[in-house]
Amino acid sequence: MMAFRAQRAVSGALLASVTFCGAVSACELKIGAPAVLSGPAAQWGIALRGALEFVAKETAQERRLVIGGTSCTVSVKAIDSKYTAEGAASAMNALAAEGITVIVGPVGSPEVTGMKPVALRNRMVAMVNSFARDSIGPRWPNVFHIGPGPSGWAGPIIDEGRKHYTFSSVGIVAPNDQGGTDVAGVNAEIFKKKGVSVVEEYYQRGTTNFAPIVTRVLRSSPGAIDLASSPAGDAGIIIKQLRQAGFAGPIFRLGGPGFEEIARVAGGVEVLKDFLWYEPVAMDEGLRALEKKHQDLMGGPRPENADFFRWVFAARMMVKAAQAAQSIDKPQVIADAMRKLPVEDENIGKGSWIGQQFFGINQEMSYPFAIGQVRDGKIQKYIRADAVKED
Repeated sequence: MMAFRAQRAVSGALLASVTFCGAVSACELKIGAPAVLSGPAAQWGIALRGALEFVAKETAQERRLVIGGTSCTVSVKAIDSKYTAEGAASAMNALAAEGITVIVGPVGSPEVTGMKPVALRNRMVAMVNSFARDSIGPRWPNVFHIGPGPSGWAGPIIDEGRKHYTFSSVGIVAPNDQGGTDVAGVNAEIFKKKGVSVVEEYYQRGTTNFAPIVTRVLRSSPGAIDLASSPAGDAGIIIKQLRQAGFAGPIFRLGGPGFEEIARVAGGVEVLKDFLWYEPVAMDEGLRALEKKHQDLMGGPRPENADFFRWVFAARMMVKAAQAAQSIDKPQVIADAMRKLPVEDENIGKGSWIGQQFFGINQEMSYPFAIGQVRDGKIQKYIRADAVKED
């Protein structure tokens, strides 16, 4: 049933755009979403779109956006960004043509690279996700970041892995574009600081036969593998082929969530064997309450990818900023209001603004995350890790 739902969701996502609206209102906050809705990374974009649709309905039903005494609705315009810089730029230009200047998304670094110049040119305010070294920065003063990248959480996950496994070398496998090389490079630096030697292998995005990559990375006899930001579908295939080739060491994925899809594509949790990954949120009563709320409001379960929770957080922050700014169509005023808001969500909890040290701008949200593990083919209880902070 899970696989059927995922396939049905991806099939529906092949449409160029999806619009979700509440009741007709004289006051409407229009949120644009360049979201990857096709290809192996579609699960991430579907989670983004689903979160925005949920927040749109939540906002209208609970009167979370009231401007000048008028209760406002939220509409969502999602356009397939195809996980490429060109696709994201095209989506952003289409949104700009419709006069939409409030943006939540996209998901990956290639997309964020393509969308930022359009956002700057059209004076948009945006909340993005990317693990690139320049995902945000002073050049893009109205672009905010939904959470830390591997520079914040790769170290704790590696430390957790070394409690259970002994290895002195790691092979890192990732796509050969910015979405892969930036994350892999950060991970490599952290592994090296911990005394682990690194070999890096990169592949062309869209590759379907990973046997040559697996052969090359195994020639160096690594004690561990890190799949960095390889899309979930790619990661599942690579893990399956690594295990078939006889690799018995631990496998990390220090580049984003997607465990369910990785396990499905790999052939099951038992195939993963020993696997550690980053989960963007620590599942607790607050998030279970959010899942129930989604079920009640939307009539079905949340999108499978755990990034859903982070995008709900991001979309709610954008609504809060519009409320604080008392504006639905003045992106600069909304951005100014965002900077003054505390990083806090009713379901995820409290965090803080960071980013000055790594990006040169204090516009990255940080909140508690989780370390996921499979050991000996069995899923372990998630480990809660504290929110990353800056001195």
